[in-house]
Amino acid sequence: MKAAFHTLGCKVNQYETEALKEQFKNAGYEIVNEDDFADVYVINTCSVTNMSDRKSRQYIRKMKRVNPSSIVAVTGCYAQVSPEEVAGVEGVDVVAGTNEKHKLLEYVGDFSSEQNQQCHVKDYDDLTEYISSGIVTSMESRTRAYIKIQEGCNRFCSYCIIPYARGKVRSRDLEEIVEEARGLISQGFKELILTGINTALYGEDTEMGGIEPLIARLNALEGDFRIRLSSLEPTVINADYVKKLFQYEKLCPHLHLSVQSGANHVLSLMNRHYDRDEYLGIVRVLKEFDPLYGITTDIIAGFPEETEEDFEDSLRIIDEVGFCKVHAFKYSRRKGTVAADMKGQIPGPEKNRRSQVLIEKAESAARDFYEKCKGATRRVLFEEFADGSDGMITGYTDNYVKVYVPGEEKMLNNFYDVKLIEEYKDGMKGELN
Repeated sequence: MKAAFHTLGCKVNQYETEALKEQFKNAGYEIVNEDDFADVYVINTCSVTNMSDRKSRQYIRKMKRVNPSSIVAVTGCYAQVSPEEVAGVEGVDVVAGTNEKHKLLEYVGDFSSEQNQQCHVKDYDDLTEYISSGIVTSMESRTRAYIKIQEGCNRFCSYCIIPYARGKVRSRDLEEIVEEARGLISQGFKELILTGINTALYGEDTEMGGIEPLIARLNALEGDFRIRLSSLEPTVINADYVKKLFQYEKLCPHLHLSVQSGANHVLSLMNRHYDRDEYLGIVRVLKEFDPLYGITTDIIAGFPEETEEDFEDSLRIIDEVGFCKVHAFKYSRRKGTVAADMKGQIPGPEKNRRSQVLIEKAESAARDFYEKCKGATRRVLFEEFADGSDGMITGYTDNYVKVYVPGEEKMLNNFYDVKLIEEYKDGMKGELN
């Protein structure tokens, strides 16, 4: 029996797909590429935007066409928030909500024996327990490994459907995380990326009260590796909190710190629990620690009631922070969220204009950051040979700049000190120190 997997969306989904692959593999399935002929196709869906839902439906139909007799199993956020819609897509045999992923193998077996569509989705109020899929021992990448540390979010930003898809905050057992990390390090992984629906909320539902005790435990593990946080929410942490993280030498000087808007008026409408000055206060602390601290972010253009002045505030905050990367998004009206029913919806053409301006500003910000990095020496973990670049290998600095240098096989999955020379492709060209 052969099984193929396709993942849409976030790093949490990527991690969870790896866990599912291990379950199927341990049950005797051969894991094949998603474009190959398989007996079972698993689609791990995203539902952050309407476009995500559409892409999920497209992949469902695509995989069924590869083998019309296959079992198609759909899980993830789209399956959780719209199970009837997913079940109604032609070719879907199994639907499993976000808290039922760990039973997907069992449900596929039930369908095989009964030939009746399986649909298993718990209500939001029942999403109260962290359910582990066990220790993940391998990743598609041989260099960087994702480790899921928590589930759920209780912040309910007005534009976001994800709390309804993932449920209440639940933290994974600390000892299980440490055990998983130790195993991944022993297999040669050099970067551990801590991820979750809202990683800053790890430990909030337990006596730990935050993520720092977990970082301390991981930092104390033996081995030549580094730790990267996938994100910390300014809705949860503040400037004093981030200062505590500087003591951990294995923690990368890079944070994804999602601002969403540079305007206090819009932040309030978004139900983000900070203002512009508080966000910039966190940034100042990070930059004082390391002037080249890598800060990535998300910004939404065209949120309901966003004025031209509000939008200009978002453009200005990009200059004030000096982001190394900005993910620019056009506001997507999401049924089931508070923002979907707000007055002052921005017309499509204007959203498109603002989105394009924001994208251009983001590209300019990245170039400015590369310029600041010129001449600096940073530690780089090399991952792979670059496509279309003869003899060039790529990796990321500790502060999250993609680097290209002439290299050879023995350099892969190893750390090197690299002097950053100039902007090149989607990152910088460097030379070994």
